[in-house]
Amino acid sequence: MEAMNYLKDNLLRKPLGFNPDNNMQLYLAGLRRETVTKPVIFVGAGTCGLGAGAGKTLNSVNKYLTENKIDAQVIEVGCIGLCSSEPMMDIQLPGYNRISFEKVEDTKVETILSRIFQLEVEQDNVLCQFPSEENKVWKNVISIKDHPFFKPQSRLVLKNCGIVDPISIEEYISTGGYQSFLDLIRTKQPLEVCDMIERSGLRGRGGGGFPTGKKWKFAFHTESDQKYLICNADEGDPGAFMDRAVIEGDPHRLLEGMAIAAYGIGATKAYVYIRAEYPLAIKRLNIALEQAKEYGLLGENIFGSGVNFSIKVKMGAGAFVCGEETALIHSIEGDRGMPRPRPPFPAVNGLFNKPTIINNVETLANIPEIILRGVDNFASMGTNTSKGTKVFALSGKIELTGLVEVPMGTTVREVLFTIGGGIKNGKKFKSVQIGGPSGGCITEQNLDIQIDYESLISAGAMMGSGGLVVMDEDTCMVDVAKFFMDFIQRESCGKCIPCREGTRRMLEILHTITHKPTNEAKYEPLERIKSVMQLEKLGNVIKETSLCGLGQTAPNPVLSTLKWFRHEYEEHIFDKKCSAGVCTELRTFTITVDKCTGCTVCAKKCPTDAIIGAKKTPHFIIEDKCIACGTCFDVCKFDAIEIF
Repeated sequence: MEAMNYLKDNLLRKPLGFNPDNNMQLYLAGLRRETVTKPVIFVGAGTCGLGAGAGKTLNSVNKYLTENKIDAQVIEVGCIGLCSSEPMMDIQLPGYNRISFEKVEDTKVETILSRIFQLEVEQDNVLCQFPSEENKVWKNVISIKDHPFFKPQSRLVLKNCGIVDPISIEEYISTGGYQSFLDLIRTKQPLEVCDMIERSGLRGRGGGGFPTGKKWKFAFHTESDQKYLICNADEGDPGAFMDRAVIEGDPHRLLEGMAIAAYGIGATKAYVYIRAEYPLAIKRLNIALEQAKEYGLLGENIFGSGVNFSIKVKMGAGAFVCGEETALIHSIEGDRGMPRPRPPFPAVNGLFNKPTIINNVETLANIPEIILRGVDNFASMGTNTSKGTKVFALSGKIELTGLVEVPMGTTVREVLFTIGGGIKNGKKFKSVQIGGPSGGCITEQNLDIQIDYESLISAGAMMGSGGLVVMDEDTCMVDVAKFFMDFIQRESCGKCIPCREGTRRMLEILHTITHKPTNEAKYEPLERIKSVMQLEKLGNVIKETSLCGLGQTAPNPVLSTLKWFRHEYEEHIFDKKCSAGVCTELRTFTITVDKCTGCTVCAKKCPTDAIIGAKKTPHFIIEDKCIACGTCFDVCKFDAIEIF
């Protein structure tokens, strides 16, 4: 409580003209852990870390400290971004740099801690160290600034993730947190804040990339007795987990960004719309909200400025369509999440028929850093039309999975091969799906394209939320299109016919061409041949006639794969073959006579009685009966079954 009062009475008044003395500086340095008086152990306890076993690692750390009677502080932090190295554990000893270890399973904790307390480093698990002028350097340990995963990055949104204690408002404040907000509400008018964000060049990080400051001004200039701000943390794209990681690792950054945005548009009430599948993010967000209220950063007449602002958390049920802003508004209002035609746009007529601005987590998390660093600093990063940085979630067939934040203008090749470490197991790169179900594919010939809104659209993709799903030579692109179309079809709200029926028909066509023909005597061969033409035509109709943005982008995965991998579609249709071997029903199984011993195991296990042959004599597969289930291949002990 003493520390809290000290911060309340002093630090939070710094933006209002308070000049802290030396004791205050030392106190802040302690909160930032520039130096420590006892060992501090940080365990990456975000969702990805916990999924990799960080809970057991944490228990082993506490057990070791208790058994060895070591007085140390244990802190659960969020994900630093290198998810493939989880569980991660950092250690900071008095007088020494903070040092990070990767893949720290619970069985490795004792060895790592025993050696580090003897000032020795377990080289098998060491990742990097965090340089500091005040502390000694660990020999033969690379700096995080030189680590190939982190060196090319420019971390603004992810600045604190994996570094600070996410449930400590004091630590966030010690790094400059909330100073931007408090400075603005006492020195700037709301329209000036909108102007600053517009000059910075920040564009929405959730999909379309609309200029954020310009969007805010629509709401600012709309007369109303009540205005709202909504943070869209629904994040429904497969392969996207940026919003979750930011909230789990640095929730106060989001709250400060929301407070600044609300002041700029004149809103006094806000909602964070977050999917219920993010329990840890919700927990840490609620803790941060209570802390902000306790410090007087939320509520009535904030620090005597006359500004009122409150935030509520609204949990969604995980419907993909609620990522669309009008459907999200309906969900908050208690109705079924379904889009409505626009205009009017939410900035003019939104939540409860009042002016409403909706930004996603990454957009809002940029705001405090823009103000703190200066508008010109942010505007100097990126390309002419796309400023600042972008966070991407790397997943799929890539060596290093996780979150990366790079300046706009960085090439796709650099993200995948320099930061991500290239394709797993030395396989050949095939494609990367960017932007989730609404996005498209980037192929080998487009790897050197710059990451910005216009460049990606010109390549048939889009920025979207920033999911990057990497695919190698063993991937079937028709199957990828079918996966995304199945997701989109199931998540369609069903309000408009083009999306509801069109995506269903596209999925049916994809099922047809990835399954073995069963009725060659009738019209199935003709249907398969016409499939590609129908897919392209149907996709364009859906794009042009669907009600909302999600429906209008629903065909993108199919149209994109058709554009770049048409030969794979033709192979499935004409040759009835999947070279990648992914489409199981197009596989052909044969029995090698020289290897078959006639044991009859395959015949007994075959669910369609497609295998014939006498005992102790070679068996044969009746192709017309075979459903390509692969049971015979799995049970054969003599490697007599071959797949083509």
